[in-house]
Amino acid sequence: MSHIFTPTNQIRLTNVAVVRMKKAGKRFEIACYKNKVVSWRNNVEKDIDEVLQTHTVFTNVSKGQVAKKEDLLKAFGKDDQTEICKEILTKGELQVSDRERQSQLEATFKDIATNVAEKCINPEIKRPYPVTIIEKAMKEIHFSVKPNRNAKQQALDVIPQLKEVLNIERAQMRIRVTISGKEARKLRDKISKLTSKIEEEDWNSGVLNMVCLIDPGHYRQASEIVTSETKGQGLLELINLKEVKEGEEVLE
Repeated sequence: MSHIFTPTNQIRLTNVAVVRMKKAGKRFEIACYKNKVVSWRNNVEKDIDEVLQTHTVFTNVSKGQVAKKEDLLKAFGKDDQTEICKEILTKGELQVSDRERQSQLEATFKDIATNVAEKCINPEIKRPYPVTIIEKAMKEIHFSVKPNRNAKQQALDVIPQLKEVLNIERAQMRIRVTISGKEARKLRDKISKLTSKIEEEDWNSGVLNMVCLIDPGHYRQASEIVTSETKGQGLLELINLKEVKEGEEVLE
């Protein structure tokens, strides 16, 4: 049985995603698993072993050419392969084919539309739009996916733009606020400015119980007001995550 000789400074890898960086006049590359680079950069994947095919720095992944130790020291000031891999992974350029890039953009476009559908409603009927309607509206406003930003961030960015072509609003959160003491009325005014609607308001022996609808973007601010200004004595409860009619699901 014959053996094929492979030089010791060469490693053959297949089905890889390559991240490339130029430094100190030389090119360095690392071999990663497909679809894992973006997950690492978005802090979804935290295990480096799930991202790197090998803890090795290359000058050319496709030819299996490994970077020399002296070149690593000159460019990075160290020769710890894993640490250099992490630097390239974070700052380097992900090499993808045009076909892969288009496929990724289409998948992200749909993810953004799905995020919008989950966060928003038609305010007239208090029901979510189907994802297909959101996608159509995004195309109408000529929305372009930004490959370096995650779908959730881009969904928040596109919602105001969609109002140009669609009657759409963020689904409101329903909260209950309970505060007491001499500052209760002052706090009530602060909270009410952040709410879109006060559904219930009840004063009982100086204790305020209030049920309100609030934009999700104001929830943290309202929570901080109640916590800080009542020194932890006040209470803010989330009753419903979304003001959506019962039995309604987001349609695909």
